[in-house]
Parts: sequence; C-alpha cells; structure tokens
Amino acid sequence: MNHPISPLIEHQTPTSSEAAVLPEVSCVVRARIPTTNGTEMFLHLYKNSLDKKEHLAIVFGNDIRSKSLDAVRSGETEMERFIRGAYTGKLYPGRKESHSHDCSQHNCGDKAPLVRIHSECYTGETVWSARCDCGEQLDESAHLMGTPGNGGIIIYLRQEGRGIGLGEKLKAYNLQDLGSDTVEANLLLNHPADGRSYGLATAMLLDLGQKDIRLMTNNPEKVRAVEGPNQEITVKEVVPMVPLAWKGQGGIRSAEVEGYLKTKIEKMSHML
Repeated sequence: MNHPISPLIEHQTPTSSEAAVLPEVSCVVRARIPTTNGTEMFLHLYKNSLDKKEHLAIVFGNDIRSKSLDAVRSGETEMERFIRGAYTGKLYPGRKESHSHDCSQHNCGDKAPLVRIHSECYTGETVWSARCDCGEQLDESAHLMGTPGNGGIIIYLRQEGRGIGLGEKLKAYNLQDLGSDTVEANLLLNHPADGRSYGLATAMLLDLGQKDIRLMTNNPEKVRAVEGPNQEITVKEVVPMVPLAWKGQGGIRSAEVEGYLKTKIEKMSHML
C-alpha cells in the first residue's frame, strides 16, 4: 500500500549540489588501529572549513600519508609529532625520530587504490538494522582493503540519513512503515531525497595524495561528485557493491532491505 501523497512526488528526481570550490581540510591526528580480524588500519581524523563535524579517513596500508598531518610545524618536538601521528614506520618504546626509512609495510605499487566513500549510518552500523545494507557495505569494504596486497581508503563522512540527521531519519522510518519508500519519506519531511555532498571526500583524498582511484560504489552521482568541480580526482574504475544476499553469501534478508535496494535502482539510478 502506497502512501496517499506518493503519486505527487514519485517523479521528483533526487538531486545533490556540489560547491564550485573544494572545502579546506586538515588532518588533526592519526593512530594505528589493530582490528579484530588481525589486520590493521590507520584512522585519520579531519577538521574542515565546511562544518564542525569530525570526518574520518580509514586507511589500510602505511604508505598512504596525509600532507597536512606530516607537514612540519614550527617549534614542534618529536614527541608532539609522535602523539599526533606524524611519523613514518611504526612507534615503539624508546623511538627518538619521527622519520624512518623502513618501507617494509609499504604497498609500493602504482595501481590506483580502492576507495569507499561511506556516509555515517548509526542504525545500519550499530543497532543491526535490516532496513539498509550500509553496515554490510562498510564491513565488505574493510574486508577487501584489509586483504594482503590490496590496501585502500574508506572516507567516513558524518552525514547521517543521506544528510538529514538521525532524528529525521527515524521519522522517515515511520513514514516507510506507513507505505512510503525511502525517497518519498524524505520528501514528505521536506528534505531532499539525497542531501549528501562529497566535496569533503575529494579534499580529503587529495590531502592523502590520491588523484587516481578505484571507487567502490553503485551510485553514479557519487562517481561524478567525488571527481570534484575541476576534475581533481579521476575514477579509473568503478567497483560494484553487490549485496551478499544476491551473491548467495549470507547477508541481509528482509522485506525492508529489498524495498530499500529497489528504490535505489528505480528512483536513484543505482547501478545494481
């Protein structure tokens, strides 16, 4: 049963607007994170000129460096550099210098890295929601990037609920239970179908020294947006994110997630 207002909005096309100039970003701190599956990654926390949120870059591989983090700061001690993560190689008790010539952990190939631009999803990542496959996509991205010989970057943007925030997203869930799809629910709440932007992701990738990437996504709008207003980034390859359930590998099985994916295909032109 469709929501009674849905015929009035079903032909509205989701849109997103990107700024003509990229925001300024700066990596504040970086730390090594050993993971529960035995791999490790480096978590980078960014501040920016666009909002007051703390956006993140999850980097698999020690060879991908932040220009803003590694830049020498006047009067800074080696211990201060260690504390904010501006070192090469590994930390160990008694280390004296932040620079190292140890390349044993480097993935020194010329192949464009895997990149996933991921928007925060508290419900899918933390409270086991079967309304979306966001948590599954995050886990699969990390699994692939953590495989020896791969590496990569997950840009984790704090734009919950396609940019409308958690509270409004929960209201949209109630509208979905009343018969609206995900696009209709956002529009009924006077929000865009998809209010996210990706200028921060582009700026963060540039700070991490990346200009050519292999993007893990099904969203053609994300491909166009992450390349930047002046083609600062080149997407060399689009790596599809196929739901595990569709591949017969477990995954999420629910009426809600099937409806969620159906709307992505039919109304948001996702390449599934």
